[in-house]
Amino acid sequence: MTLSKKPYKGCRDFIPKDMRIREFLFNNMHSSAKKFAYEPYDGPLLEEVELYKAKSGEELINDQIYSFEDRGGRQVAIRPEMTPTLARMVAGVHREVPKPLRWYSIPNLMRYEKPQRGRVREHWQYNVDIFGAPKNLGEVEILNLIIDFLTGFGADKSMFSILINDRSIVDSLFCQVLGLDEEKSYKLYKVIDKAKKVSAEKLDKMIIETIEDTKKIDAFKEYLSCSTFEDILAYIQKHQLQEQTQDFAQFIQMVKELSMADYIQYDPTIVRGLDYYTGIVFEIFDKHPENNRAIAGGGAYANLLQIFNEPALSGVGFGLGDVTLKDFLATHNLLPDFTHAQNDLYVFYTQKEQQLKSLNWSNDLRAHNLNIELHLGEIKFNKIFKLAQNKGYEHIAIIEERDGKVTAQLKNLSDKSSEVFELTDIQSIKKYLKKG
Repeated sequence: MTLSKKPYKGCRDFIPKDMRIREFLFNNMHSSAKKFAYEPYDGPLLEEVELYKAKSGEELINDQIYSFEDRGGRQVAIRPEMTPTLARMVAGVHREVPKPLRWYSIPNLMRYEKPQRGRVREHWQYNVDIFGAPKNLGEVEILNLIIDFLTGFGADKSMFSILINDRSIVDSLFCQVLGLDEEKSYKLYKVIDKAKKVSAEKLDKMIIETIEDTKKIDAFKEYLSCSTFEDILAYIQKHQLQEQTQDFAQFIQMVKELSMADYIQYDPTIVRGLDYYTGIVFEIFDKHPENNRAIAGGGAYANLLQIFNEPALSGVGFGLGDVTLKDFLATHNLLPDFTHAQNDLYVFYTQKEQQLKSLNWSNDLRAHNLNIELHLGEIKFNKIFKLAQNKGYEHIAIIEERDGKVTAQLKNLSDKSSEVFELTDIQSIKKYLKKG
């Protein structure tokens, strides 16, 4: 059998130019989390399947998980998401550490999904979570971090919005207004999740199949028609749901008084598919018509540690995949050009006698925090410029001997200027390269 040169379906190879993009994304993830004092964590690539069965959604377990029996007879899975691992880790330490816990990670995850735009089988995901924060303050901080992260790339409110809902509203609607049992509530959650993805006729059919009473159908459709915070607050008051949703009302008031209000919008169809969300839920939505989709999502949860027999600990978090982030940035022309490596200087020598001098000088420059590529071997002068330009260099250095003295001629390939330096004058060289 001939081996394929392609990676496993849904996975990606990262040659250097692709790694430059990935490192750019990851570096921004690290810096944005640290600005808000979040600390990095990591966990194992393999977990016992039971961990996901206890806390992940039905679709993930039945259709998307990569699982197998190890040599010890244990059923294990490659992690499809990080939150269950996070819950296990927090359950083990939360009694010993001060609150709130601010943790983030960038794990690689695998799900058996059909590869398409914005979705692959293996991806990396920016996960940020806060545990033990006062009600609504954790939610607000997480949303602030998301906005700060995306605007840090140059994005603005015309490019994305954060669509918000609260599971307490939906649960109160199902229980008090519609009088649904657990089975029908679960079905109607699925209807809400698909409300914008199916035709009006299909949606009506799905609603009628779940809710039989005409007045209750009208009440549910009235809920789906809410499109602003004012709409949903009026709906809550009309159906006397204030007591169950007072935290959400306070959250809305906080949002309106903060600078992030322009980015946040109410959407009754946001419920999130995973079963552990209990409060605020949200999705970050790309407004560009060529990439009109959710690029990330998250929410609040209160009972994540219960499977470990630990007391309830409030948490809020989100996940943002590297693929959807890259698509978002590329669609809005916010992704820098990473065709070439961003080194500081390309060093050449044209005579073999300058080989050791060039090696030593390159090391001296590296010791001063400059990224140096040394061309290995002497090269004819007329080949230098084409080679450097093909590699995307702005500056080159040619080691040469003049009047019995070895010097470095530095050239700027953009403006064609040049200047000669002594090899020991590194500070002047750094200033020339605008690195001093």
